[in-house]
Amino acid sequence: MPDAARSPRFGANYTPTKGWFHHWLDFDLDEVRADLDSIAGLGLDHIRVFPLWPLFQPNRTLIRPRAVEQLVQLADAAAERGLDVNVDGLQGHLSSFDFLPAWTQTWHRRNLFTDPDVLSGQEEYLRTLAAALADRPNFLGMTLGNEINQFSDGPHPDPDRIGHEQAESWLRRMLAACERGAPGRLHLHAEYDAAWYQDGHPFTPAQAARLGGATAVHSWVFNGTAQRHGATATATEQHAAYLIELARAWHTDPHRPVWLQEVGAPQPHIPAAGAARFTEATVAAALDCTDVWGVTWWCSHDVAPQLADFPLLEYSLGLLANDRTVKPAGEAIARIVKDRRGTVHAPAPRTTALVLDVGDTVAAPSRAHCAPGGTFFEAWAALAAQGVRPAVVLSELAEDTAHLASRGLTEVIRPHEVD
Repeated sequence: MPDAARSPRFGANYTPTKGWFHHWLDFDLDEVRADLDSIAGLGLDHIRVFPLWPLFQPNRTLIRPRAVEQLVQLADAAAERGLDVNVDGLQGHLSSFDFLPAWTQTWHRRNLFTDPDVLSGQEEYLRTLAAALADRPNFLGMTLGNEINQFSDGPHPDPDRIGHEQAESWLRRMLAACERGAPGRLHLHAEYDAAWYQDGHPFTPAQAARLGGATAVHSWVFNGTAQRHGATATATEQHAAYLIELARAWHTDPHRPVWLQEVGAPQPHIPAAGAARFTEATVAAALDCTDVWGVTWWCSHDVAPQLADFPLLEYSLGLLANDRTVKPAGEAIARIVKDRRGTVHAPAPRTTALVLDVGDTVAAPSRAHCAPGGTFFEAWAALAAQGVRPAVVLSELAEDTAHLASRGLTEVIRPHEVD
């Protein structure tokens, strides 16, 4: 389990410069090493890696040994450069593209979260990847997949619909498979913000905050935050901190670690000239929250302009350009890493909490007011703009003196009381 009394971790989601994640088709270890050299040059200490599920497990009973070997080679190359590695298993979804194996689609269409054969195939895949890296000291652990919750509900054009009980059953089963493969590592799951913001979404805040070794949050201000408030507004620069505090409201362990696993400066919502400012302000606000395991920027390198059909913002999200030159956001991260190196992450506890009522702790049927434009989101942002450092407390715990004391909370405010 991560130790709260330590330096925060800083890393990047590794996007290969040659071929993007299609590089697994033409794996070139020398190119990977060059990419990792440029990442390590920023002073970062870890990467998050994305095998493409259809390439690694093209048939339900075939997990390609060569693909697994290449993943291990990548992890070993990272270790040579002082980089730890987290591996996302079920890809799943990346940068607007879906990558699902043929044995789950069209003529073989089966629900990704409930079909017994699909579940057994996913389990063995995750276990195999974890086991292949279990003896590597720089292997942090597995993330089940990148925002795989998007396959369970709208706005996905063809979702595999489930209820929140089925989502929890799936999460527990897949996390157990990772643990069997690599016991004792940091295994977790990661959703996009529908889990926090979308009424009725089957993946819930309670699942994110209570299952797995840490709570992961993915913070993207193109979700309406920057459009509504502007690039330099408090709501925008503290969106990641807001998600961290929102997640902590569901924690049963007051010191459970939170991993800001994805955050980036998307253009045009964050203009290129403001990328460094946004980076510095976002990281500073996130690290003003307690029990933050670390920050992993999306992404390491820009998508090559020769690749077609990505949303425009995807081509400019890197800390480094596609030729591995450092961009202003990368320079900002490097400065932050240098300044933070050797320091203990111990911000003062937040003493004021905004009361959140989502209708039910487990299912959270009323989450929409947590989203940008919602009453709760806007009240939290207003408090933050006034200089308050607001935490979040669930309504059923707002008068629980033991809970408030365990978190250092001395004042509770309800959204309608915010000026």
